[in-house]
Amino acid sequence: MLTLDFHPAGRHFLQIPGPSPVPDRILRAMSYPTIDHRGPEFGALGLKVLSGIQKIFKTTQPVIIYPASGTGAWEAALSNTLSPGDHVLMYETGHFATLWKKMAEALGLKPEFLGLPGIEGWRRGVQADMIEARLRDDKNHSIKAVCVVHNETSTGVTSNIAAVRKAIDAAGHPALLLVDTISGLASADYRHDEWGVDVTVSGSQKGLMLPPGISFNAVSQKAIEASKTAKLPRAFWGWGEIIEMNKTGYWPYTPNTNLLYALHESIEMILGEGLDNVFARHQRLAAACRAAVQAWGLEVQCADAAVYSPVLTGVMTPEGVDADVVRKVIYERFNMSLGAALGKMKGRMFRIGHLGEANDLTLMATLAGCEMGLKLAGIKLAGSGVTAAMESLATNEQQAPRLKKAS
Repeated sequence: MLTLDFHPAGRHFLQIPGPSPVPDRILRAMSYPTIDHRGPEFGALGLKVLSGIQKIFKTTQPVIIYPASGTGAWEAALSNTLSPGDHVLMYETGHFATLWKKMAEALGLKPEFLGLPGIEGWRRGVQADMIEARLRDDKNHSIKAVCVVHNETSTGVTSNIAAVRKAIDAAGHPALLLVDTISGLASADYRHDEWGVDVTVSGSQKGLMLPPGISFNAVSQKAIEASKTAKLPRAFWGWGEIIEMNKTGYWPYTPNTNLLYALHESIEMILGEGLDNVFARHQRLAAACRAAVQAWGLEVQCADAAVYSPVLTGVMTPEGVDADVVRKVIYERFNMSLGAALGKMKGRMFRIGHLGEANDLTLMATLAGCEMGLKLAGIKLAGSGVTAAMESLATNEQQAPRLKKAS
């Protein structure tokens, strides 16, 4: 067991944009005894989980569940649909879009990176018109897939996926649409079927409130047909055998039984609250967080209000102030973790997560820690972000969740 020389009072405040804090109810579910993954009880669990997760993705199509991180689901999405040397159009919105491109290169694909130049591209969402124009130029249809990130965890930008689908259709192009919503699922509105997505990639450790270790591919019939002729090597990641065995609630390999218990509990919690209520709660908290940042006189990383993320808020520090130093002060003084800046933004901003089980009080405590930490780091603030956030929450009081009255 890990031992520390110093044990601060109270719980550690994990306010990064994932992994998000795991609710006690889910932790208890994970502690159930492990059962035979070929027995009848497991088959019943598998069918419940597979049916429930379709509701979260808003799809009637198969959702493949892997005992892997989101990175594994990235690879599964590419390897099941594409062949060596295939031309793939990928849009740069931040660090995770960049990592997905690097994976495509490592798999022997030929990714083309589209996006706005420099830092500007990391402060705005996907520009669907640029994708449409590029696809119109692709007269021979050499581009086999378009890959975009829905909620870019490194920047706090949520792109318009419906607009990307419209752009592909307007260009009359047959390319598959692959979307990463690893940090968006169950926190930001997402509609796999309605938006015409062919493969949606996600993971367990963000809006689903689970530990890392489960990832997903939600797949369209078009994607399944493409998988039958795709030539990239795949064995563990292959959809066909998994989809077939899932019909009876089982997997062709040993699944992560205890995390499936947790996933079942997560789905019950989310659907019990109601997906639309979950999305409204995240939007309300995000608005309050941005109000705090603006009151401090600091800049929100996302430069386009139309695509502000409900999952996290990126906070730009003043010129010459290392954001990682600020994060270190907050961690050491208040036992709170904030997200580091990644890639091009390293040292220029920090990220506040307000996803999963977050509520008014967890956000207010987080913002109080940030405000005190910013002052301790020597940053002169324009005003009180804590007060501004409270006013925002009060203004949007009608959206606040309510406890159900006992019957």
